[in-house]
Amino acid sequence: MIITLRELIDILIMTAAVGYIFMDFLRLPRQSYGFDWKQLWLACLVTAPALIFHELAHKFTALAFGAQATFHAAYTFLVLGIVLKLVHSPIIFFVPGYVEIPASLLPLQSALVAFAGPALNGVLYLVAKYVTTQRVSRTRRWLFFWHMTQRINGFLFIFNMLPIPGFDGLKVYQGLWNAFF
Repeated sequence: MIITLRELIDILIMTAAVGYIFMDFLRLPRQSYGFDWKQLWLACLVTAPALIFHELAHKFTALAFGAQATFHAAYTFLVLGIVLKLVHSPIIFFVPGYVEIPASLLPLQSALVAFAGPALNGVLYLVAKYVTTQRVSRTRRWLFFWHMTQRINGFLFIFNMLPIPGFDGLKVYQGLWNAFF
């Protein structure tokens, strides 16, 4: 099975948590009081594909190289993100999920697996940029959706390609270095 039931549950929990964390940042004009389910839905639609497809790109690339790969929601970090939201922190930083790859890959394979997530964010950025510049979507809500999708995916591409320990960028650069030098 390509995606297990446990992975599907983790994806659903991560989607709900990330949507909740970012629902106040991705705000359309509020039309109701109390908990705004439409705002949660919009935040899930914008953030979940960027994060889930990023991780699944790592998973499917590793599987293509014959490695085992399992998606996990990072529950400790999701709780941290929720707590930071609840205390109205101006900065929210957390890792919502990760892919566990127990088998060792060749250096170039490792670099490609690490690059797959940011590369997918780059593709989503370009698609959203095209939609917003060509005015493919005519409604304000969908234009807002595509604009936020563009911003989030552009940020994730750049941020994940920085050579910081624990992030994809360092793994890409290390894999390339070890493959060619």
